[in-house]
Amino acid sequence: MRKFAALCGLVALVGGASASARQVATGTPATVQKLLGCRSVSDPTQRLACYDREAQSVGEAIDQKQLVMIDKEQSSAVKRSVFGYSVSGLAGLLGGGELNEIEGVVAGVGQNADGGWTIRLADGSVWTQMDDRPVAVEPRHGDKVVVKRGTLGSYFLRLGNQSGFKVRRTD
Repeated sequence: MRKFAALCGLVALVGGASASARQVATGTPATVQKLLGCRSVSDPTQRLACYDREAQSVGEAIDQKQLVMIDKEQSSAVKRSVFGYSVSGLAGLLGGGELNEIEGVVAGVGQNADGGWTIRLADGSVWTQMDDRPVAVEPRHGDKVVVKRGTLGSYFLRLGNQSGFKVRRTD
């Protein structure tokens, strides 16, 4: 039953794909292309046989870890967990565009070697101040923050309504 649910999730994920047996979309695995190609078989008996055969093939590929599926929720969680790290091509692999900002809550605060702030968020990410911009109200446990992607691989952390300062992810 679990494999059937995963298969249904896969079919829903690529549901907007072409209805023919030709390649469905760039990057779509061949096993999935064959399964989707079954939709173009006009005879109901042959179409069912095609679905049974190709669903078996997809199931085997999943079991052998040759095909890995994730849903949108899992994709979003992975994107959030690596936000701030240089991981080229991840957005394409996980579908959709890149994540441009995250919201979080301060779980810990410290000073870095340069006298700037090091802020640990509740999600476990650690952000270290890279500029010397002063902070009017010091960060405290429980404060809400927004970390936003800047230009050329930079990131800015904004505490509450204060202006942001440049940070990099250190953990």
